[in-house]
Amino acid sequence: MTVSDLRAPELEREDPPLRVVTARRPLRLVAVLVVLVLLAMAGNALVTNPAWEWEVVGEYLFAPSVVRSVALTLELTALAIVFGFLLGTLLALARLSPNRLLSNVARGYVWVFRSVPLILQLLFWYNLALLYPRLTFGVPFGPSFFGIGTMDLIGPLTAAVLGLTLHEAAYAAEIVRGGLLSVDHGQREAAAALGIPPVRRLLRIILPQAMRSIVPNAGNQVVGLVKGTSVVYIMALPELFYQVQVIYNRNGRVMALLLVAAIWYLILTTVLSVAQHYVERHYGRGHR
Repeated sequence: MTVSDLRAPELEREDPPLRVVTARRPLRLVAVLVVLVLLAMAGNALVTNPAWEWEVVGEYLFAPSVVRSVALTLELTALAIVFGFLLGTLLALARLSPNRLLSNVARGYVWVFRSVPLILQLLFWYNLALLYPRLTFGVPFGPSFFGIGTMDLIGPLTAAVLGLTLHEAAYAAEIVRGGLLSVDHGQREAAAALGIPPVRRLLRIILPQAMRSIVPNAGNQVVGLVKGTSVVYIMALPELFYQVQVIYNRNGRVMALLLVAAIWYLILTTVLSVAQHYVERHYGRGHR
């Protein structure tokens, strides 16, 4: 028997399997229990408290007047977002322009419309006829060809869309500008070296990459605007918040009607958040 034969059993012997011990985290368990208890208490308070008047909530949740006000809220949101981001994109490009005049004008626009509260902007456009009773069209600093009364041209709905659009454009400009700046400068230089025209360079190379940074911030802006449209109640437009005010001033069911508005805002923002998730996933393909 050789020395290698004596060592063979030792080499063939397997080590016992390691025992995996789960780390104990008692504080995490306590936190989970506390959160569950708080959620149960909140749910019980909502369900058992008769002051919420859930039967009234169910009666008015899909009432025709409320549904029409939800449609108007969506209309204001869609118009303000579309026109606001179109104008905001132009402002962002002007901010990034080497032309100092364009850059400073765009910077001044963003400064003014981000500094003045939205409610003041809406009141200004709503009462524009006090400053300019009649708007004329013609040669700049020359003769005018025709004119129209400001009250006929800018009604409550037009004033609301105009105010929301100009307000959103200031924020959209910064969102788009930040997204464009997030694209590596080498991408621009490479596209320019290949002789790609500037417009195609922007639309096909820079903007698709910038959308990864633009979409999350733009989604937050859209969700905020859905709730921000409630400010137009000062112009007596029958959007969601104004309509529930009209109803509870008539029947006195204040909390129930406020809960109706809250449920609709939750539904709208949830749908928009889901849409934002899929748009983000679309533009994030291949990035992660």
